[in-house]
Amino acid sequence: MKRSKPLLPTSSHVTLGRVASACGVSPSTVSRVLNGTAVVSAEKQARVREAVAALGFVPNTLARALADGRSFSVGLVAQYLESPFYALMLRGIEETLSAAGYGLVVASGHWNAEEEARCIHTMRTRRVDGVIVLTGMLEDEFLVELARELPVVVTGRRLEAPGLHALHSNDVDGARAATRHLLERGHARIAFIGGDPRHPDAQERERGYRAALAEAGVAVDPALMRAGDYLETGGAAATEALLDDGVAFSAIFAANDQMAAGAAQVLHRRGLRVPEDVSIVGFDDLLATAHASPPRTTVSLSVAELGRRAALALLDLLQHRAPRVNAPEPELVVRESTRPPAPHFGGSARSMSTSR
Repeated sequence: MKRSKPLLPTSSHVTLGRVASACGVSPSTVSRVLNGTAVVSAEKQARVREAVAALGFVPNTLARALADGRSFSVGLVAQYLESPFYALMLRGIEETLSAAGYGLVVASGHWNAEEEARCIHTMRTRRVDGVIVLTGMLEDEFLVELARELPVVVTGRRLEAPGLHALHSNDVDGARAATRHLLERGHARIAFIGGDPRHPDAQERERGYRAALAEAGVAVDPALMRAGDYLETGGAAATEALLDDGVAFSAIFAANDQMAAGAAQVLHRRGLRVPEDVSIVGFDDLLATAHASPPRTTVSLSVAELGRRAALALLDLLQHRAPRVNAPEPELVVRESTRPPAPHFGGSARSMSTSR
């Protein structure tokens, strides 16, 4: 009986030398690109990665780990893996670490410090070489102590310590730009749907909202400010409350795109049009915002790029180099969900609240 041939070629026959020959570089250069152990030109990196992909080369991680005393794995503590925000950031992290020969151990912290600490404990038992923490509720002191034992990169906060690099997005300026955009279009009654007030980024986005109003000489009206939870349900509940309470507003600034989507759903259900009756601005620039109806104005944080830079920072720390990367600057992306207030606007919240 003839033995059947394998359906796919096995990459175990592809050697480092074969990859080097295919892209015209030395085996040591291929190794440096895969390990992230030295500076290699972008052009050579691209050639090596193309050859690796074309030949199906798989580094022998176990052999590398035995030789170097490393696991070539990185722990990642996100918050909600089902969130499109974390999915985008994960893509940037995974692509960058994979190209350097590292695998990921991923866990969700669910905005709970005890759960995040448990995740990190589990990762340490897996002997990860470093940890990336996406914002979260862990105390700074916990992260500083952890960085004494293995490299740590954290996003969403300002923090300095040996072995630790923090990437802090400028949420204040991003929120200021969003609010200023609505003010410049003639809106003065701008509702604000914030995030969990315990989160530093939620606090900073509220600060940006308040700062833009102060700069324009517009008094802050507490009746226009509602707490959310960064989920669609929170944005929907906050908008329902604004309408049911009869609060007059011509625009909504939601502190993230998911809450903006929830707000838009409620407005549609109540018979209000975006932007003809109410303008909406979100924050983050998730993929769905460009395809909303209408496409939604938002503040871009370049989330995938933020993930890529977090991974690059960790690779630097793993090689005992000081990371030089910072978080991308926020950028207002104007689409079709904002326009000047309707001529008839003027305390029309009663009609809003009774529309079904």
